[in-house]
Parts: sequence; structure tokens; C-alpha cells
Amino acid sequence: QVQLVESGGGLVQAGGSLRLSCVASGNIFRINAMGWYRQAPGKQRELVASIARSGSTDYADSVKDRFTISRDNAKNTVSLQMNSLKPEDTAVYYCNAVHLSQRLVSRDYWGQGTQVTVSS
Repeated sequence: QVQLVESGGGLVQAGGSLRLSCVASGNIFRINAMGWYRQAPGKQRELVASIARSGSTDYADSVKDRFTISRDNAKNTVSLQMNSLKPEDTAVYYCNAVHLSQRLVSRDYWGQGTQVTVSS
């Protein structure tokens, strides 16, 4: 089992910044992709940003040039730097990790979510 714990959410004014962090722990063999998703009230969960083990990244169009994802493979952490926040960024943000076991079984793990609220 792998556990993901997020931190760094909160309330910020529009134009402000927040940094989300997530650390993975437990019976870790290899974590491949990591990412951040978000879910706003009444909407489906959507991908915000993802980062491969190699460091290659992918972003939702709505956050490009404002958000930056990074990871530390040695520490099994992933972070999301969010700048120029907008009210529409308000959502619960979830950390995601794709874990590969020693038996080469791939499985998704999720954090509990952290609330980000951007006031106008």
C-alpha cells in the first residue's frame, strides 16, 4: 500500500500564489507518473498537471504559464506551484501517483485532497 499526504491548500486572493506538496510513503517500489487533479463543486475531477519520472510535464490549458509541477524522485514528493490564481481555480486538489509494484502491477493512488479557495 502507498499513502499520499497533501499539504499547502488554503484561502488566497485572486492574483496570489500557493504551493501544494504531496509526499508518498508506504511500501514503495517505483512511482512512475505523479500528478495533481482538481474537482470543483458540481464538476468532474480534471487533470491539472502531471509529471513523468523522467521529468517531462503536461498541463491543462487553463493553468499553463501559471502553474509549475515538480517532483523529487528520491523523496517521493511532488509539488505544484500555483501563481496568478483565479477564482475559477477554486477546487479540492488531489495528488495522484502511479505506482509499479515488484510484481509489475501498476496502480493509481490518491491523496485525501486539499481545499484551494481563491477569492475575487
